[in-house]
Amino acid sequence: MLKAMPRAVVLALACLLAAGCASSTVRFVNATPKTPREVPARLYTPSGAGLFPAVVLLHGCQGVSASTRQWARWFRDRGYIALVVDSWKARGIREDCSPVSPEVPNTERFDDGVGALRFLQSRSDVDRDRIGVIGWSNGGVYSMALVNGPSRERARRRGVILPEPGYRAAVGVYPGGCHSLIDQLVERPLLVLIGDADDWTEPGPCVQMVEAMRRRGADASIVLYPGAVHYFDVEGQKRTFLSGVVKDEETGQIGATVAYDAPADADAHRRVEEFFGYHLRR
Repeated sequence: MLKAMPRAVVLALACLLAAGCASSTVRFVNATPKTPREVPARLYTPSGAGLFPAVVLLHGCQGVSASTRQWARWFRDRGYIALVVDSWKARGIREDCSPVSPEVPNTERFDDGVGALRFLQSRSDVDRDRIGVIGWSNGGVYSMALVNGPSRERARRRGVILPEPGYRAAVGVYPGGCHSLIDQLVERPLLVLIGDADDWTEPGPCVQMVEAMRRRGADASIVLYPGAVHYFDVEGQKRTFLSGVVKDEETGQIGATVAYDAPADADAHRRVEEFFGYHLRR
């Protein structure tokens, strides 16, 4: 019996067969006032002509990975322009997971997200009214913040304003920082995907955040995957305990479990496709 090919192989073959299937290195200026920073990124463009919906991808603390690029190709093959933002390369660092990694101010990645939105809106092949954002782990809190009303107001007071209509929808995949948004309110649709056994970005605060936001009228939802942990969507990731990563910055607790979970991964892709299809293609 023939085994099913991994998604990465399927996407690679599809890319070889598709006319115009391409990616390119680009740079954009972020939105930090007075000292804006040039940020490198990878742009994945579908074949064909016309206005495309677009998605900004924000990496986790380990930086842009093969999995991040795989997601970008997956979006491109479904007719989205995908922009992978490399916040760490812009700052000359490789990771921000370990206790000795450089401290990156919280505002900077938010400002990268605003700059990415401006860049996409400036392109003639992007529908500026249909741009979404997705982030993983450390990047997940920023994908949520970019559609969070209080976060946008705090940015406005710093002189950072998202160009209208802003991001139309956001996805956080095992996002960090849920505890910081429990008493706040997203203004655009939000989908959170996380394993119920995640011991790095624990699901409890994310459940509290979504439930609190829903009570205040937000279009927010969360999916908990039974037994899944961090990196459940990283194909080929063996179950491993990472002893050198910061689990909790406030307590200094170290170490977290990571592992691929095929059913959770398949469901996450299905839900992301439905979510962005509904909010960015209507």
